Amino acid sequence: PPPSSPTPPPPPAFAPAAASATSLGAKRVSFKEASRSKLVEGINAVANAVKVTLGPKGRNVVLERNYGAPEIVNDGVTIAREISLKDPEQNVGARLIQEVASKSDSKAGDGTTTSTLMTQEIVNQGMRAVTAGVNPVALNVGIRRAARMLADEITTLAKPVDSIDDLRNVATIASGSTEMGRIIATAFDKVGETGSTVVEESQTLVDEVEFTEGLTVERGYVSPYLVKDQERQIAELQEPRILITDAKINDVNELIPLLEQMVKSKEPLLIVAEDVTGEALSGLVVNKMRGVLDVVAIRAPGFGERRKEQLQDIAIATGATYVAEEVGITLDSVTMDMLGTAERVVVAKEQTTIVTDGKQADAVAARIAQIRKQAEDADTTFDVEKSEERVAALGGGIARIKVGAATETELKDKKLRYEDALNSVKSAQELGIVPGGGACLAHLQQSMNDKIMETMTSDDERQGAQIILRSLSAPVKQIAMNAGIEGAVVLSKVQANSNFEWGWNAATNTYANLLEEGVIDPAKVEINAIENSASVAGLVLTTECLVTEIPVVKDEREIQDEFDAAGMNAGMAQPGQGGF
Repeated sequence: PPPSSPTPPPPPAFAPAAASATSLGAKRVSFKEASRSKLVEGINAVANAVKVTLGPKGRNVVLERNYGAPEIVNDGVTIAREISLKDPEQNVGARLIQEVASKSDSKAGDGTTTSTLMTQEIVNQGMRAVTAGVNPVALNVGIRRAARMLADEITTLAKPVDSIDDLRNVATIASGSTEMGRIIATAFDKVGETGSTVVEESQTLVDEVEFTEGLTVERGYVSPYLVKDQERQIAELQEPRILITDAKINDVNELIPLLEQMVKSKEPLLIVAEDVTGEALSGLVVNKMRGVLDVVAIRAPGFGERRKEQLQDIAIATGATYVAEEVGITLDSVTMDMLGTAERVVVAKEQTTIVTDGKQADAVAARIAQIRKQAEDADTTFDVEKSEERVAALGGGIARIKVGAATETELKDKKLRYEDALNSVKSAQELGIVPGGGACLAHLQQSMNDKIMETMTSDDERQGAQIILRSLSAPVKQIAMNAGIEGAVVLSKVQANSNFEWGWNAATNTYANLLEEGVIDPAKVEINAIENSASVAGLVLTTECLVTEIPVVKDEREIQDEFDAAGMNAGMAQPGQGGF
């Protein structure tokens, strides 16, 4: 008989937890119809929540918050991002449609609800075709080719934005508010194409717009003794000369050659430097108080590499020479022709506004083009935002829309609406406008049918093209349903008139020329909705296998045990800490 194995020793009364534990999650793999149906369930869950917000009579969605009050929103992408489903396979579908909404939001800034609805329509119709035996790869080819042709046609049909009324109409449709549309149109009209419009929170109950014209620097005077207007606590210089340097000035002897020339010319002087201290500051204050020289000094804006870029921006806008050791120019060698000019400079405690004289328009335009190129190559959104701020400061100024509301919930909703509307206006300026209310897509369903079918090479590709063409009617039908009217009836009446601009105005419940009524959408928003929905829907239909992680459900005791073990490991890893 084999020798009996030795009896294992009894476990110790207390065993210390292992220093580390490896846990590998098991994966669930599903195939064919089972995988696709789960994805579709996830897509439908998100799309059904989002599409109730579409149109002027769309409803709101309430989002629960772990901390603070719930949010009541009307913004498609915000709603989509909040949805997370318990079933991991359905959740993959939800994540895919969130990607559609996010892509539309990042590219055009609006149209996220339309993109989500179109994706749902293409996927559901495509699933029926795949189940019936259509080749999903050929189906995807047909969907993508048709989407590309539709996008090209919208680009051709789009009309350029040629008035402030067009901007107001685009903003009104995107925000769902006439007042918001008016405020945004006013802001864009004031700052021009190169200006910037930003949305900020206000402490009041009403919305208002603040304009900052000229080049704004977030720095004030280095000494209150340089202030001329004691009542308003500002220093105002008319037609001053401007010295721009990245040096720290503390020796007055470096400035004396320049100051002597300024005293002779009797022109005011603005100094922008890293800092002005010691004897140099004392010398400027004494000359200012005696009335010998009208001078103000401010510190350079920004930090590090950004400081140099902003100083160069100011130098280009004012026609000044950038004085820095790295370009081989020292302070004591500065001459009058190296100084910039401006129409007016207002220096307050924490802000300086330089109103340029327009002599450097060509140089400023070239600099703006250079900054925009840098923004395209930027790695982070922070860098892109900073580049936009620099363009706005150089180009035409900044409009700040201050959003006011009675409650925090209303404030967040209004901010989202303003941001959507701002993005819509920018998209409209870029590629033009088309009739809104889903009418543009509904007319394309009829006008492009034969043209698209001619380019398809197989029956399966034609099926794909038919699917995307049928999905074009979804937005107008959903807008009608949200207004409490049968969608198919509205669609048939819209398509009965061959005029591309004809459609249904859901706000007034009338059929009219939508461009004349001001019911318009940016062409870029419609194009992105088609392209993004076709892209993701096509990939879902060609899915044959889905791999997801199997969730491990732990009860409270297991979670507590893990927490205690982790705390014990931390204590054992640091001997000598604590104790008596």
